[in-house]
Amino acid sequence: MKTQNVTLSLPKEILRKAKLLAIKRKTSLSTLLANTLAEVVEHEEGFEEARRRNIEFLKRGIDMGGLDKRNWSRDDLHER
Repeated sequence: MKTQNVTLSLPKEILRKAKLLAIKRKTSLSTLLANTLAEVVEHEEGFEEARRRNIEFLKRGIDMGGLDKRNWSRDDLHER
């Protein structure tokens, strides 16, 4: 995958902690940030795909046997 350099402005304390975390994970700050952003994007794309599937599901509806398939009448159920 091609990469592109970016410039970020981060609070100094966050940057310090991120650098320490990268060291702890034996990776670079750049890789740590790239992986974290990739996770966020992947999560969002997954959410959007699930949302789209659920909307389609709701549009189709659920076949619950329907009135066309019943073999009883209302009067059968409410015999008096």
